[in-house]
Amino acid sequence: MLVVAAVCPCPPLLVPEVAAGAAAEMDVARAACTDALGVLAAARPDRLVVVGPADQSGRGPYPEGARGSFRGFGVEVDVRLGRPKHAEAEVSAPEASERSLPPSLAVAAWLLQRTGWSDAPIEGLGVGEPLAADRCIQVGREIAAGAERVALLVMGDASACRTLKAPGYLDERAAPFDAEVARALGAADVAALKVLDTELASELKASGRAPWQVLAGAAEGSDLAGALLYEDAPYGVGYLVATWS
Repeated sequence: MLVVAAVCPCPPLLVPEVAAGAAAEMDVARAACTDALGVLAAARPDRLVVVGPADQSGRGPYPEGARGSFRGFGVEVDVRLGRPKHAEAEVSAPEASERSLPPSLAVAAWLLQRTGWSDAPIEGLGVGEPLAADRCIQVGREIAAGAERVALLVMGDASACRTLKAPGYLDERAAPFDAEVARALGAADVAALKVLDTELASELKASGRAPWQVLAGAAEGSDLAGALLYEDAPYGVGYLVATWS
């Protein structure tokens, strides 16, 4: 069953080398992510599942030790999703070295690496942004049933239409959408996440919609309490950090 969850944004700009001269602008978000991962570790889960948006080619699952990279963003930064339990694991599990993590899971791997996660085995799962709500919810249920004490790290951004300079330009529907998502995540409102408007989320380029609905499915009956740790849109994209515990 799900015993704890953390929600974090997944822009590569969280990685200072990618942000370069603008790295300091994400310091507060990074600190909130660190705090959220601390809540995960404090729960001492049996397994951590990292869920994030991915295109068709990047869907998981990804085993512990899977590699990711930010070289596509012009920096020589490589990451791993945890590490294999044994040195020979890299040889016996070629997918760990051959299948590169999608960007959202690479950011998660960087966050976990940065905080020195070693509290439980890790598995990564990329979910397609167009995945229907009912399927996302079912995936979450299956994750929660996979171990006695499951933790989730849920990666994804809110709308990308908050300002004129945002990737999706300004859309007046973006701020209310993000506010409702922030409220639902802060209140651990499973029902509200389940009925998020998938079409509106797509139009607003909210990459976190599918992962949040996976969380909703996993959290059914868990009676977890939510806390919103961070909410902002520094580049016209909504970034949210929350914990359920």
